[in-house]
Amino acid sequence: MLRNLSLALAVISISMIPLLAQDDAPAPDARQKAAARTFAARGKVATPKPDVPKAATLDSLTERERALQILDRFTFGPRPGDVDRVLAMGADKWFEQQLNPDAIKDPGLDKRLADFPTLNMTPEQVLTLFPDRGTIQRVADGKQPMPTDPLLAAMYEVEAAKLRQQASLKPDAKGNLPPEPSDAEKAADKQEGQITAARIAGELFAMPKNQRMVALIQMPVEDRIAFTSNVGGDQKNLLLAEFTPREREIFVAMASNVGASYQIGQELSQAKMVRAVLAERQLQEVMTDFWFNHFNIYIAKDSDQWYTTSYERDAIRKNALGKFGDLLLATAQSPAMMVYLDNWLSIGPDSLANGVNPKNPRSKPGNRGLNENYGREIMELHTVGVNGGYTQADVTNLSAILTGWTVDQPYQAGGFQFDAKRHEPGTKTWLGHRIGTGDAFVIQGGSPVAAALAAKSAPAMDDDAAMGDMARSGPAGSAGQKAVAMANTAGNEGMKEGLEALNVLAHSPQTAHFISWKIAQRFVADDPPPALVDRMAKTFLASGGDIKEVLRTLVASPEFNSKKYFRNKVKTPMEFLASAYRTTMTEPSNPGALVFTIRNMGMPLYFALPPTGYYITADKWMNTSALVDRLNFAYQLTNGKFANQKFDAAKVVALGLMSEESASTQVASAVPPRPAPATYAEANLNETAPTAKTATPSGTEIALKVLESTLIGGQVSTQTNQLIHQQITQAREQNTGPSDMLNLLTALVMGSPEFQLR
Repeated sequence: MLRNLSLALAVISISMIPLLAQDDAPAPDARQKAAARTFAARGKVATPKPDVPKAATLDSLTERERALQILDRFTFGPRPGDVDRVLAMGADKWFEQQLNPDAIKDPGLDKRLADFPTLNMTPEQVLTLFPDRGTIQRVADGKQPMPTDPLLAAMYEVEAAKLRQQASLKPDAKGNLPPEPSDAEKAADKQEGQITAARIAGELFAMPKNQRMVALIQMPVEDRIAFTSNVGGDQKNLLLAEFTPREREIFVAMASNVGASYQIGQELSQAKMVRAVLAERQLQEVMTDFWFNHFNIYIAKDSDQWYTTSYERDAIRKNALGKFGDLLLATAQSPAMMVYLDNWLSIGPDSLANGVNPKNPRSKPGNRGLNENYGREIMELHTVGVNGGYTQADVTNLSAILTGWTVDQPYQAGGFQFDAKRHEPGTKTWLGHRIGTGDAFVIQGGSPVAAALAAKSAPAMDDDAAMGDMARSGPAGSAGQKAVAMANTAGNEGMKEGLEALNVLAHSPQTAHFISWKIAQRFVADDPPPALVDRMAKTFLASGGDIKEVLRTLVASPEFNSKKYFRNKVKTPMEFLASAYRTTMTEPSNPGALVFTIRNMGMPLYFALPPTGYYITADKWMNTSALVDRLNFAYQLTNGKFANQKFDAAKVVALGLMSEESASTQVASAVPPRPAPATYAEANLNETAPTAKTATPSGTEIALKVLESTLIGGQVSTQTNQLIHQQITQAREQNTGPSDMLNLLTALVMGSPEFQLR
């Protein structure tokens, strides 16, 4: 059955490419080509022909289609019954409710997120919970006490023991290495470890699930190391599946090499998937994902391992539906961004930190200087865009303006700070503005005279105009007010320059257009309609960068509510997996397995290395091998072969029937008219297909149409339908039982080209 499914996958995958007009997808591999030839030889699949382009129209969506459109774009997939609930409430009312996430209670999600304690911790607390090698070394040397938490202490003991073992293998004072164990000794040690692991596994599986980790951490350190290093296969998978997320992290940390700080990202990634699947505040989660990708950082870079959690929580999610200027400032003051784009290392060439003392005319600058990474990316990617009208000189001047924006001891999880000693003094000319005071800043290799003339001719920045919005925005004690207060502190005058620059960028017409374009690309089309982008940009400027108002303009637009832009966006791997769980009401019992699967699909969460983040267009994610991976996942999930995840296809069909206005309407719409429609309960899933003579649907046909309606919101294409029925025919020939048939149908619908769209 899996082989047959793979054949269908290849053909469906290939058929999807012309559907989305992809030009540069990777070529099919040998297996996929062979599958395509097999089906072509049988003559059962017509060669897909690209649709003939038609004149652009803006035919309006029906009310039901509009409800589905809003759910497809502003959630991670509609659950069974969601479309009807939105219709009953009114799509606009539902959207307004989602725009105010603080008013939406979500105790179920709160309970699940309690399994991830780092979500609410400071970076310093997170680093304590998941120590790096330096922390373990201090504990091993007795310079730092063991944690008092039993799980943490057990993990620290294992890590410290491994560190001591590694130290014993180093050369002695004379440079002599300890003797290398023979192959026989290594094999004996391995066998002993496996015997110990088997013994401990038997003991643990004889206990209730909630007592296994408690028993494990009370065992001798040597046994803990032997067990976590040698247990494998089904025993390990079952054990991990039945641990809590917190227990899984401790287990994996004990099994890993010295240093468990990478586990912070594991916890954050698992929590992200749990939120995407279960959250009632879906719009907030979607916008958090959008803005994190826009203001991307790479979690594996240095100390960002322990800064990323607070970055997403305090900078991104907190401001995801607020004012863009507040969001921009929050990211600029985040240690995570300063570390990722190296601004914490940037030092003014003429600053005190570089050896230049204004009180000592003989002082000479050292060899430290500007790092332009952040100065470039904040314009190119975060605000005005690559075509925003800036020059290389603007990049350099903005980098000088932002010197002093740094981090206090990042390797000990310190916070953001402004260091006046690092700040480049003088007047900078940037985007036609004069910022700062004193002699003109001269770019290396530039002309002091030209710099002075440029500074003199540029208009000065008015403090109230430049920083007034920040000083007035938000409640008392807001981030903007705190930043202004910090800048007004004696000695921190240079920080005002950065605040002025950020405020200019936040209110720039170029920024309004670029941000509107990015939002429209995410929620409307890969190539957003220019007229819509212009209207959104107008709203952006009129509202002072109010993200909610920009989204309201988008949702009310003729473009968003037209058939032309309906179900035309391809799901990213994260959106696909989250929607697979949401549309089937499957509880994510093992989010770690989902995180691993996303990584294998090419989208490891928080690991996008370039500042552009992950691309969200079809040309990146729609290719044959990617679709094969997706349907293979669907097959594993629906057949109970995905990380011991429980799946109930019959429940999906039942929920689909119950969510319809009436089951008879659902059945009637599935097939040609008939005198007395059979109900799902009366049908058999291994019945033959209806004939033209009887026009009575089989149980398989009923289940298939219910699954299409529930998972996709409509029927699949004729081509996809033919391929699915080929698999149904083969399954019947193999005497597939009703339960397996239903699982197969669910996998085929979930892996179909239509399910990949939103």
